[in-house]
Amino acid sequence: MNAISFSLILTGVLLNAAAQLLLKAGTNAIGHFEFHVGNIFPIGMKLALQPYIMGGMTCYVVSLVVWIMALSRVPVSIAYPMLSIGYVINAFVAWQWFGEALAAQKLLGIGFIVIGVILVTRS
Repeated sequence: MNAISFSLILTGVLLNAAAQLLLKAGTNAIGHFEFHVGNIFPIGMKLALQPYIMGGMTCYVVSLVVWIMALSRVPVSIAYPMLSIGYVINAFVAWQWFGEALAAQKLLGIGFIVIGVILVTRS
């Protein structure tokens, strides 16, 4: 894999991870909600206009374009497993920003993900 292909994959992964984190920040800002027939429009508008959620959706759109560019250069059997890097990034950022737990068992799972990605990229 050349530097441009790797950069596209990494950019796509980072944008996807950023989208998830921004969506979480947006739902934290809004709080818990339920959809009912009577509140679909007001809740939908609240979600659609929340700045973090808008940022997350923007990251997803850009991520999709970047990912398509990456897939045009790299076999999907190599590119797709690289998305697992997003799990690693999100776990550590969620721990820092949102105070989510990062227990030993989760760290062990993250270690397996990292080893798996390394093995896939070297095949």
